Amino acid sequence: MSKLRILYVASEINPFLKTSDVADFVRKLPQAMQERGMEIRILVPRFGLINERKNRLHEVVRLSGINIAVGDDEKPLIIKVASIPTAKLQVYFIDNEDYFQRKYVFHDKENRFYDDNDERAIFFCKGVLETVKKLGWAPDIVHCNDWMTSLIPLYLKTTYKNDPMFKDTKSVFTVYNNSFEHRFAGDIIEKARMMDINDEMLSELKTADFQGFIRIGCAYADAVVRAEEESSDSLNAILNDLPEHKFDSVEDEDVTDRYYNLYTQLAG
Repeated sequence: MSKLRILYVASEINPFLKTSDVADFVRKLPQAMQERGMEIRILVPRFGLINERKNRLHEVVRLSGINIAVGDDEKPLIIKVASIPTAKLQVYFIDNEDYFQRKYVFHDKENRFYDDNDERAIFFCKGVLETVKKLGWAPDIVHCNDWMTSLIPLYLKTTYKNDPMFKDTKSVFTVYNNSFEHRFAGDIIEKARMMDINDEMLSELKTADFQGFIRIGCAYADAVVRAEEESSDSLNAILNDLPEHKFDSVEDEDVTDRYYNLYTQLAG
């Protein structure tokens, strides 16, 4: 059997950036899977807090230079790469001057949520899939972590479903308690749209809030996992509506074993 190819997508990863449990999870699980013989790629945003010199990030010119549409705008995609010093893992960083050069992550220095965090998420999700195409590396599983990655399962099931790079790809969406109260502008549907996607397919996103992002990720992912045993009432309401075969809650089983079994089961 050939090695399973797992693509991890998240908003952060240790040691480059840590604002929540996502960073530790995405640091440990890929290494554990690599040690079990799987082939790994990791993609995260290059938020401005990440010190490029200290972390030895450098641009991958052959992957950069694509323009990504967000609504009527097109933004240039820059790809950078660095290695995790204590592991044989490379991390690819999605960058764009307008979206990721700020010295903060999702809130400004007054702790105000950025109005364009929806655009940043959309740019990131679209940019991830275009980067994988340029890499020429067909993943068996795309493991999406937290709300910022939630549009990827939708894009895999629509725009990219007939692309040779993704035709057999399955997606896992892990949900975390990293909610926010902000409601985005009403044009979020227009911004998120891609080829072969109509407004009905994006209907879960109409609330333009955290729950909308989580609902759309859950609707299109092949498997949904709750990262923590305790979830907020609003998250529980979403997860409780999922069909049993699609949802995996935290159990006593070792997390590494659980995901290993899930990946191999999904990949068939």
